[in-house]
Amino acid sequence: MSALWARNIFRVFKKLANKDLGPKHHRDYLDGMKSLPTDRRATTIVVAGLALVTLMVHLLTNNRYGYFRDELYYIACARHLDFGYVDLPPLSPFLLRIELILFGNSLAGLRIFPALASAVTIALTGVLTRELGGRIWAVTLACLGVLGSVFFLAVGNFYSPNVYEPVFWTSAVYLLCRIINGAPSRTWLWFGVVAGLGVENKHSMLFFAVAIALAILLTPERRHFTQPWIWFGGLIAFVIVLPNLTWQIERGWPTWVLLHGIAKSNKNVVLTPWGFFSQQITLMNPATFPLWFGGLIWLLASRQGRRYRVIGFVYLLALTEFILMHGKNYYLAAAYPMLFAAGGVAFERLFAVRFRWFKPAIAFLVIASAVVLAPVALPIFSPEKLLSYMRAIHFQVPRTETSHTAALPQLYADQFGWEEMVRSVAHVYASLPADEQKRAAIFCQNYGEAGAIDLFGPNHGLPRALSGHQNYFYWGPGDYTGEIVIVLDDDAKDEREQFRSVEDRGLIESSPWAMPWEQRLHIYICRGLKIPLRDLWPKVRVWL
Repeated sequence: MSALWARNIFRVFKKLANKDLGPKHHRDYLDGMKSLPTDRRATTIVVAGLALVTLMVHLLTNNRYGYFRDELYYIACARHLDFGYVDLPPLSPFLLRIELILFGNSLAGLRIFPALASAVTIALTGVLTRELGGRIWAVTLACLGVLGSVFFLAVGNFYSPNVYEPVFWTSAVYLLCRIINGAPSRTWLWFGVVAGLGVENKHSMLFFAVAIALAILLTPERRHFTQPWIWFGGLIAFVIVLPNLTWQIERGWPTWVLLHGIAKSNKNVVLTPWGFFSQQITLMNPATFPLWFGGLIWLLASRQGRRYRVIGFVYLLALTEFILMHGKNYYLAAAYPMLFAAGGVAFERLFAVRFRWFKPAIAFLVIASAVVLAPVALPIFSPEKLLSYMRAIHFQVPRTETSHTAALPQLYADQFGWEEMVRSVAHVYASLPADEQKRAAIFCQNYGEAGAIDLFGPNHGLPRALSGHQNYFYWGPGDYTGEIVIVLDDDAKDEREQFRSVEDRGLIESSPWAMPWEQRLHIYICRGLKIPLRDLWPKVRVWL
């Protein structure tokens, strides 16, 4: 049914996009172009207004639950600044370090930059729409499409590299369109800066850059490869990426090892090509599908969009890349602002004269659907009310990992139980004799648990956590010998093999809304490690 709907929309848009509006309607369009300076001021007001709305939506809702699992890890990374990490490049931890300096460990402070980045994404979408030839209705529809997206509502509400990714992808496409529209060839230098910083934020920018390069080869823009400026831009990007590249080479490409391990594991949900595409519709908000899919058709099939066809090819190539790699459903999300921009232009032009009511109608539909889906993406309701609401509207957030079996969506479940867990560990730690407390280490199975100990533990007198998960492995065991270790685990099978004495202190305190496996953790006091901790350390590495 969905495939048939998509094919029908494609036929309608292709027919309308190539239809001659006629002399009278063409004159009306030209008359409207005379008001371009006024229209530019109006679009600026619209873009600024919607960016401000985006900012306020996030600032008013992002402090309701708790720290997201990954945020706890990112805070730890920000306190260990380096040129690279096992699972992420250095830019987002560096920006987070700035937040920690400015706002401390405040949850609200931690999420200021994500809210700002979301507002910038809206602004860039508006600017890109205008570069594609859009006017006030095009800009309005494009920005509303991004604002009303389930993914963009959710990602702007917590700290992660994902919130910066649309900024870099959309900026790169904007600069590409500027070049197509006749900007000086030295604009490629700025493109290189954006691409390089994008890779330093998240390595998926590499796949987007490859898609752009291949798309350029498929269009007349390939002529730029015969000129020096595009290569100079590539050199700038390489120089920006070089410190992280060096870090990877010196450590034997840990990010590649991580990705290879994930591919061999059963960690991620593997989607069929149609499953991946259909989940794009869900993540972007089903009501926005005609807008961004119509934009793709306008770029690929219309005479008016042919000038920017490279953008359509970029999307299709990136889509192909992530399908072939069995990427998570949100890996392509940063590409949608450019399609919303194209869709805004397509709708504005197609309905410039006939069916003008359709533009405000689609805007209303996007706003209404965003209001309906907002509680799924933003922590507006209590967990109990959220579950009831999701059942009432028959909407479920697609899972990205097989172990995500909590009642709440992962984004919310991973924000519960951390402080209760730390209090449980602190209670056990305080029960130790004073001489043992000085020698006791705390070992956690994953970076969420370790990050929680590191963030909340100092208030309870706890030492820093140890873990073999992701970059915690590189931070090592420090001066601990392993003579006494408090271990969080769901059973003590490994601990009984590694230590001479294992004492079970029972289950941790947790939240009923936390991930199920976090609720099953026991606290074990382990004494007398049978081999030196530094000899054991290479065996505790978990890169998944």
